Amino acid sequence: MSPQELRLGVDPASGVPPFEQVRDAIRAQVESGVLEPGFRLPPVRTLAASLDLAANTVARSYKELEALGVVETRGRAGTFVAGRRVERSVRAAAASYVDTARTLGLSDAAALEAVRRALAAG
Repeated sequence: MSPQELRLGVDPASGVPPFEQVRDAIRAQVESGVLEPGFRLPPVRTLAASLDLAANTVARSYKELEALGVVETRGRAGTFVAGRRVERSVRAAAASYVDTARTLGLSDAAALEAVRRALAAG
């Protein structure tokens, strides 16, 4: 067994939808370094069965993680933690936000405050 291990749990009593719980837990483990680039995630159906979720729920989590650049799907080979793509995706999102904020005429201070409020709310 690999020294890296995916550790997930879903709280059915939580107000957070299960796909978000799975997505956020995997993302947090990638960002913290628990799951390193190249780590192969379990197949959708395997993870769904272990968490007692529908396969579509896990598939949605994986799809959103792929859109964020956290994982990459290699066809039948599976889904793997991406390398530096996470950092690139964050930089691209930040650059896009800055462009939008400036187009709207926001000052840097107002744009940063909007991000702080969004982070506090999330």
